[in-house]
Amino acid sequence: MNPSEETNVLSGSFTKLAKLGVSLALMLAIGFAGGVTVGAAGGSRMLTNLPLLGDGLDATPDASADLADFWKAWNALNERFVQTQATSTPPSTESKIWGAIQGLAASYGDPYTVFMPPTEAKKFQDDIRGDFQGVGMEIGVKEGVLTVIAPLKGTPAERAGLRSGDKIIMIDKTSTDGMSTDVAVKLIRGEKGTTVTFMILRDGESLQIQVVRDTITVPTIETKLDESGVYVISFYSFTANSSQLFSKAMADFRKSGSTKLMIDLRSNPGGYLESAVSIASHFLPKGAAVVTEDYKGKQENVVHRSRGIGGLPKGTKVVILIDQGSASASEILAGALQDANVATLVGTRSFGKGSVQELVEINGGALKVTIARWLTPAGQSISDGGLSPDIEVPYTKEDREAKADPQKARGIQFLTTGK
Repeated sequence: MNPSEETNVLSGSFTKLAKLGVSLALMLAIGFAGGVTVGAAGGSRMLTNLPLLGDGLDATPDASADLADFWKAWNALNERFVQTQATSTPPSTESKIWGAIQGLAASYGDPYTVFMPPTEAKKFQDDIRGDFQGVGMEIGVKEGVLTVIAPLKGTPAERAGLRSGDKIIMIDKTSTDGMSTDVAVKLIRGEKGTTVTFMILRDGESLQIQVVRDTITVPTIETKLDESGVYVISFYSFTANSSQLFSKAMADFRKSGSTKLMIDLRSNPGGYLESAVSIASHFLPKGAAVVTEDYKGKQENVVHRSRGIGGLPKGTKVVILIDQGSASASEILAGALQDANVATLVGTRSFGKGSVQELVEINGGALKVTIARWLTPAGQSISDGGLSPDIEVPYTKEDREAKADPQKARGIQFLTTGK
């Protein structure tokens, strides 16, 4: 990411919002100063290159669209609708237009293509200026259900017991049926010290979990030389300084003398695209494709390539752990190394957040549009169900209760025995 782009975004410039790395849903669920933040991981480039487009866009009516039924409905509501609640008032013409645009965006069936009216758009702009406050998790819509992608390590969401894959049925007293991530975020966000209650479905059981909002410190990386001789790098998010932290971890790995490397990307909801590309550059030769932004012919595709940083000891074997909480930049890194036969993926299928969003300014409002998808070097769409592990290992409720980690154990077995 260009430093000036990052500064503009985080200072509230709203000119460039994101080729998601830390997805909008992550930010919305984490919440900033006044309480927000978002997901849909995501994609990477944390809030970059999502220009608020407005000037220059075509506003010419589409002659092929017959709007007679729309105007019939408009006029019928104007002429016949009767208010039944004394406290309610008829919507203004502007509000009706915003509602129509929201419905138009929703008709595409994409959980990340949504319209924010001016008040929500301004709130979003204000919220990206402050400190992170909230519950500390990324959310997304999976198979039509609002789902926890991943709670961040050490956050209120994790401490309260929320897990990757939890289906959110209610937020406080509001049903999430048909709810977008943007609407959910508005319900989840709030001031430090306040409580939000989730009704979730997990393994067929319904649970109620209360989470006290707090200031969120996004964790990044931990390293450890396992007693088996495997060097483990646990990655929790792809932040702006992840590349430097990973380079330091690689230096420590070389000093350890080990040639067995495990990168744990479980419950890592993503982050900056640039961090994923930089980290992949330790493993891939210069010029090798890491990920492609596929615009399906609407504009030229963009291929992000390895810078060939190197530093991997000769003969090193690599395992990457993934699960349904691995999303966005995690999937970009894992997919690139899997396609290049550099790493073996162990665990369960990843989340499948591989799309790019763009903001279009509409008279003070903001239309967030999915404009591209992420493709692995082999051409696999990350959004199409996520990545499949080379060695599938479930992580069951019984494993958690026994404090066992069969995925890590299987990865160590593969690294130490080759089987």
